[in-house]
Amino acid sequence: MDDALLALLRTVDTPTVCNAIEVAQGKRGFDAFTRGTLISSAPSAPAIVGYARTAKIAAASPSTEDPATIRTRRMDYYRHMASGPAPSLVVIEDTDFPDCVGAFWGEINATVHRGLGLYGVLTNGVMRDLGDVPDDFPMLAGSLGPSHAFVHVEAIGVPVTVFGLTVHPGDLVHADRHGAVVVPPEIIPVLAASIEKLQATEKLILEPARQPGFDLAKFEAAWATFEAART
Repeated sequence: MDDALLALLRTVDTPTVCNAIEVAQGKRGFDAFTRGTLISSAPSAPAIVGYARTAKIAAASPSTEDPATIRTRRMDYYRHMASGPAPSLVVIEDTDFPDCVGAFWGEINATVHRGLGLYGVLTNGVMRDLGDVPDDFPMLAGSLGPSHAFVHVEAIGVPVTVFGLTVHPGDLVHADRHGAVVVPPEIIPVLAASIEKLQATEKLILEPARQPGFDLAKFEAAWATFEAART
């Protein structure tokens, strides 16, 4: 992913990326996206784009491991988050889902991760401290809650599943208030052109619909042109 593609991806929403992937593949059926409704800490923020750093957490019950092991794994977690290709984002699976109770994400962790160079988080777990987290670190979570409960890291750098989307370490993820998508690596070289083609195709119906005097006859003519051009 070069700088031009990164800049473009930060200006478009995740539904656009989903549609552009279908344009690149020349068919419908792409399914590497989240299901259900996520909560965004910053609904008007630009999309989070980056290579995934992954982990699994739990919070409903105390860990049965000794405290030294827990502390060591926590530091290993932060080392993992600070390593690898940039730009990066965090993808965390809370294994208590759908009954998540403890917020791993709040003012401290959001600030630390942003300081380590990450651009946001996607999780099925809990977030809190919404008025205190960095403005440039959007959090997409499954729920809101006041407590961290017994939250602890269980696994680092492993495949995770969040709202039906499986994410592997290093996957290119695009996420915003609509959800998230994993970009297939083989379409990255043509993704910018696919987005531009998609946007041009959508104008075939959007521009006539926004003009004064738009009626059913003009819609039928515009839709025929749109249908012939779309994937």
